[in-house]
Amino acid sequence: MSRSAAAAETVPVPGAGRLTATSPTILLGRVLGNAFLVLGVFLTAMPFVYMITASFKPGGELYSIPFSIWPKSLYLGNYELLFGQTSFVRWFANSVFVSLTRTVLAIFLALMAGYAFAKFDFRFKNVLFLLVLGTLTLPIYVLIVPLYDMMIQLDWIDSYWSLIIPFGAQAIGVFLARQHLLSIPNELLEAARIDGAGEWSIFQRIILPLATPVVAVMAILFFTASWRDYIWPLIVLTDDAKFTVSLGLPSLIGPYRQEYGAVMAGSFLSTVPIVAVFLVMQRRFIEGIMAGAVKG
Repeated sequence: MSRSAAAAETVPVPGAGRLTATSPTILLGRVLGNAFLVLGVFLTAMPFVYMITASFKPGGELYSIPFSIWPKSLYLGNYELLFGQTSFVRWFANSVFVSLTRTVLAIFLALMAGYAFAKFDFRFKNVLFLLVLGTLTLPIYVLIVPLYDMMIQLDWIDSYWSLIIPFGAQAIGVFLARQHLLSIPNELLEAARIDGAGEWSIFQRIILPLATPVVAVMAILFFTASWRDYIWPLIVLTDDAKFTVSLGLPSLIGPYRQEYGAVMAGSFLSTVPIVAVFLVMQRRFIEGIMAGAVKG
């Protein structure tokens, strides 16, 4: 056998030994992956589906055996009780007011602080930023006692201020805003200053429009956190007229009152604002997440 023939026999075939898209291993992996995704969607959606269907069941049917997730008939008594015999409308309005105000305040302060940390040089800037990040390691339960003492001194117990002001500064918001604003070229800001623009004008006309992706991320995070907050309102509120949805609905269940159907109806209605905020901010939210992933 000649050398050329031996060399020809040992030339590797392109693609030999590689897994193709139709190989059994790849197909099995895809099937298992899709199966786990379907299972995850099922486990996530079922409690929500049951909450909706249970809101249309009378009290006796909620405990019927054998169990059925679907109501035997469309029963609206739970919604009539919720709107006619409880303060649900007031609780809902309180939650909307507190969550919107708290979210707007937190976003505004986070953007201001993030702008300062990203585009200004001052003494101890990095130290201060590390201190801000350090507050993320503190659980809310550590802060409850000093915050409650401050609310007493300010006479903010049973006040909307106690639900808004303590959470106006969010360290995670400062971090997200700083990381996003670092990507804005300094030359753009310098050109605006040369044209005579002040810092507030720069912030309003340049920073805010370019920060819409991170604003969407913060809006969803802050609004959701405020809407489902339970522990802090439970501590600082005693007046039923100032309850939020998350605090008012559990009050329908107690030793002498067990309106589980009304609670299910209220829980279903209370998810509407969260879904609405996500649908409005969805595109910008995804842009913000993708931008953060690319920068990382």
